[in-house]
Amino acid sequence: MPMKRKSNLSATLALLPTWLVAVVVFIGTMAWSIRLSFTNSTIFPSSTYVGLAQYAKLFASAKWLASLHNVLIFGILYVGGCLFLGFLLAAALDRKIRFESALRTIFLYPYAMSFVVTGLIWQWMLNPTLGIQASVRALGWESFVLDWVVNRDMAIYALVLAGVWQGAGLVMVIALAGMRGIEAEQWKAARIDGIPVWRIYVSIILPQLGPALAAAGMLLAMGVIKTYDIVVAMTNGGPGSATEVPAKFIMDNLFGRQNLGLATAGATVLVLGVIMAVAPFRYAMYVRSKAKGAS
Repeated sequence: MPMKRKSNLSATLALLPTWLVAVVVFIGTMAWSIRLSFTNSTIFPSSTYVGLAQYAKLFASAKWLASLHNVLIFGILYVGGCLFLGFLLAAALDRKIRFESALRTIFLYPYAMSFVVTGLIWQWMLNPTLGIQASVRALGWESFVLDWVVNRDMAIYALVLAGVWQGAGLVMVIALAGMRGIEAEQWKAARIDGIPVWRIYVSIILPQLGPALAAAGMLLAMGVIKTYDIVVAMTNGGPGSATEVPAKFIMDNLFGRQNLGLATAGATVLVLGVIMAVAPFRYAMYVRSKAKGAS
């Protein structure tokens, strides 16, 4: 027993610096930012308390409301598109096709890129004077139009297209790992019963991938909330405010307009958004673990 206590004490002392960094750097700076959101801080932090004035100003801003609307559209289509396309890619590779390793690498490669690189690639491809539209028109199809990055109504969907191209590979890997863990006897039984392959994936495989896809969806959703790089690289929030997102709004107010109070108020709202995205998943995991423990 004394040796065990000594071992536990050694482990605690070894982890203490990490815990101190986590508390001071992460929790401490978060608390400091929340405190500043209740002040009239501009370029420099201020101690003048103004209550909820910054939050009232934040939600009175048409640009902030537009950013929330845009990130909601982007988030739903991005997460849904990644889950759908990733599952289809995983199902295709699960059929043990030829060149599976090469195709798996190709499909996953975009996820290894940063959002800045992805944004620049798609910004060039969808640029009407340089990209796909210009190339197709040069071949003689003069009426062809693909100007999404400069079209106010389509710019947000250009971001979704680029995001899904990058993020679907992550879902593919997670889903494929789950599929390879399913017992072969289930496939044999389904084939004996004459069930079509598509029905096997939809009715048998997909329900068993619920936890894996939920984890992938949570990772993607957390990425949506802090979306910034791809927007700046592709559209810089334009045309107008068609692709403005909360993270860009915060950065613009923090560094461009030197409005520290309003920026930290927006950051606090984003933190609450992250908590709201993670909490349902964590609660579902907790209920699932309790149900397993009870059984």
